[in-house]
Amino acid sequence: MLDQAAHENFPVAPFFLPRAWRADLMALYGFARLVDDIGDGDLAPGGGDAVLLGLDRVQYDDRPALLDALEADLHRVFSDRAPGPKHPLMRRLGPTVRRCGLTPDPFLGLIEANRQDQRISRYASYGDLAAYCELSANPVGRLVLGVTGTSSPERVRLSDAICTALQLVEHIQDVTEDLGRDRIYLPDEDMKRFGVTEEDLAAPSGGPSVRALIAFQAERAGELLDEGAPLVGSVSGRLKLLLAGFVAGGRAALQAVAAADHDVLPGPPKPTKLSLLREVGATLRREG
Repeated sequence: MLDQAAHENFPVAPFFLPRAWRADLMALYGFARLVDDIGDGDLAPGGGDAVLLGLDRVQYDDRPALLDALEADLHRVFSDRAPGPKHPLMRRLGPTVRRCGLTPDPFLGLIEANRQDQRISRYASYGDLAAYCELSANPVGRLVLGVTGTSSPERVRLSDAICTALQLVEHIQDVTEDLGRDRIYLPDEDMKRFGVTEEDLAAPSGGPSVRALIAFQAERAGELLDEGAPLVGSVSGRLKLLLAGFVAGGRAALQAVAAADHDVLPGPPKPTKLSLLREVGATLRREG
């Protein structure tokens, strides 16, 4: 599971970070990946993870039960009483939690976001979608600030804007994949505004109305990235480079979407490594 980190859209624990930070960030990634794989039904076949979480092997596809078991294991991470956590990824999380003084809330938010995915597959308004991002994305940035010892109310505010933006970027890129899971993360109010139906999203390529809708969502994500980008200039050293990578990754992805004329239905437009590096440099000059 941890080897998937190298294939994420945005850097998880790049080589230039201190070794302790890399270890802690990979522990966080392992947890986040496990939660998402449970919520999406993407666990490895055979029921091994269910057994590790204390469930019967036949419950390998019972997502609510798996999420409940994961939450119970999370509480064991934060407890001083035996027995400790059951799943190896949760045991790996324990030293990071103690070393960095992390609280349960961000982890619980990620679990709750995946519970919500089991109940809700459409969002009526942008406000509803932003509330989902508060659970599904913003905790990640807060945990990064916690691991690096740089958290403050203002930095959390800026981080939340960046993380919500990055979540929106993924929603824009993954419209077709999400629809295959019977999920739509484009607000219904915006779909109606642009005259887009679910049938339009299922087409092989996007017509003018779909592309206009995607352009609107991309503009919203870009504005959020700009709002949060001063976070980069508020820190120094290697953390500045890491945060610039997050912001630049979102901006480069939006550039790729624009280069595809906002037609994301054939597949997610992806930035090149060169365009990402250029955007990192531009972000550092702009915000550093």
